[in-house]
Amino acid sequence: MTAYADSSFLARVYTPHLDSDKALAWMQKAKDPLPFTPLYRLELRNGVRLRVFRGELNPEQRKLAFLEVESDLDSAVLAHTPIPWTEAFRKTEELGAKHTENLGVRSIDLLHVGIGLALKARDFLTFDTRQEALAKAAGFRVRP
Repeated sequence: MTAYADSSFLARVYTPHLDSDKALAWMQKAKDPLPFTPLYRLELRNGVRLRVFRGELNPEQRKLAFLEVESDLDSAVLAHTPIPWTEAFRKTEELGAKHTENLGVRSIDLLHVGIGLALKARDFLTFDTRQEALAKAAGFRVRP
């Protein structure tokens, strides 16, 4: 696996944002499928539902986003990927001990970067500035 994407990246692929074009351009160039973990299923889908609650999307757009995710899973644009939880939590705690007090990252940011490390990704795809700083500190090439 070459890349691990956080939910901010996937949200821009499947729902409209000002910088969705950057995420979509990266996806069009990708040679390997992106891992799609059980955490994404929860976090991405709930994030889309929150955008409906906030009036940023309508229920039809939510339905379309969910269908597009499933279509990309069926066509191997995304790949169902189990999380090696023990290793991910070990890496996450190490990152927290080393970087939280300096970078002010949240637990979910630590967890995403820890999962990326546990999955042996080289690139980290994000639009979140704190997560970007953490991913760089962990040795990732940050994209898009």
